[in-house]
Amino acid sequence: MNHLMIDLETMGNKPSAPIVAIGAVFFDPRTGAIGGEFYSPVNLASSMEQGAKPDGDTIIWWLKQSTEARAAICTDDVLDIGEALSALSYFISRNSDNPRYLKVWGNGANFDNVIIRGAYERAGHICPWQLWNDSDVRTIVMLGREINIDPKRDMPFDGVAHNALADARHQAKYVSAIWQRLIPSITSE
Repeated sequence: MNHLMIDLETMGNKPSAPIVAIGAVFFDPRTGAIGGEFYSPVNLASSMEQGAKPDGDTIIWWLKQSTEARAAICTDDVLDIGEALSALSYFISRNSDNPRYLKVWGNGANFDNVIIRGAYERAGHICPWQLWNDSDVRTIVMLGREINIDPKRDMPFDGVAHNALADARHQAKYVSAIWQRLIPSITSE
């Protein structure tokens, strides 16, 4: 599989937002198959020590989320951001057909992929995929709505909302559903 869905939980919404959890799943949008999965809660202080900046509105938003969602990021079992990024890179190298051609999906052209790429840079790590292979979930959702399908809203959510791994799984499923409707000739091969 050479598509990876990444979902982040952060304490901000700008490129410099501190990451508090990383979820990722490999998937094949042509079939909807889900492959290897990755999840790591991240130590908030370690993200901030590398220059990430939280914002108050996001912190207030998190305080209003479910107990289960907050518990996933308020655990003692966290990695420093550098360790979490190294673990993600290792996961990608073990599960990708070829990281050079890996398509990495994030929910918004200016959110997940931009934030995690910034975290890699601040940590002094090399991002394991090419910038030009970033893909945008919101764009494919918009295209799906143009042909009257909205699996983002219509597919039942499995798991705890705002858990990075559950969100990544859900996004991979609805991107695949839209992909298969947009490109039926490829999916039927």
